[in-house]
Amino acid sequence: MEIGKPFERLGAGLLDFVEEVGRVMTILGRALRWLPRKPYRVRLLLRQLDFIGVQSTFIVFLTSLFTGAVFSLQSSYAFSLFEANSMVGPTVVLALTRELGPVLTALMVIGRVGSSMAAEIGTMRVTEQIDALETMAVSPIHYLIVPRIIAAVIMMPLLTTIFDFIGTVGCWAVTTKLLNIPHSEFMEQVIYYVDFDDYYIGLIKAAVFGLIMATIGCYKGYYTTRGAEGVGRATTESVVLSSVTVMVANYFLTALLF
Repeated sequence: MEIGKPFERLGAGLLDFVEEVGRVMTILGRALRWLPRKPYRVRLLLRQLDFIGVQSTFIVFLTSLFTGAVFSLQSSYAFSLFEANSMVGPTVVLALTRELGPVLTALMVIGRVGSSMAAEIGTMRVTEQIDALETMAVSPIHYLIVPRIIAAVIMMPLLTTIFDFIGTVGCWAVTTKLLNIPHSEFMEQVIYYVDFDDYYIGLIKAAVFGLIMATIGCYKGYYTTRGAEGVGRATTESVVLSSVTVMVANYFLTALLF
């Protein structure tokens, strides 16, 4: 009996994982099915665009500026050993556009927006507001989830673009002001080594990460139970699961796209 308990727990955990994946995919599938249907919730969409994008700009600005600056300083220590400080610029900008931009933007937005989605929808679930929508023949998926998914997929690439640009400014400031690399040399190296494909792939990643964040955040909120305690648990699980999924997805997207 005791010998079989670890396998029993493993099997139960595996079944719970498969069930959770199935629920997430069900939510996503239902949202995609409602996507082209009327009525179009334009006002709700604009509200989510503002909340996800505009209100997240400042935190993305600060994160990107200091990420570019710190990464440039760290890279300069290594490149100085080979007297190749001119390579700091293109190395950092490549890292920003390919990896750091979409991933760090996603993690910042997940902490702010993904948690809010889970908490808001979860509160509506435990206070029976979602049941009220269904009673009025309004689809909760169409009313609550579809605008959030669309807004996340639209705004994440735009926020990533801001991250890439401001991070590049931080890299430029450190490279030209502290490392004494001429501005013309910095620009020449960046233009030579970084092309549009690097930026384009980063935007694809950002859109996928936005889809992941919104889907998981809405899923955790939609299936919230047990009152205020359940809302708190759903919020925490949303942030953790979204962050881990983004990191895993980033690996497979990198392997697929590069």
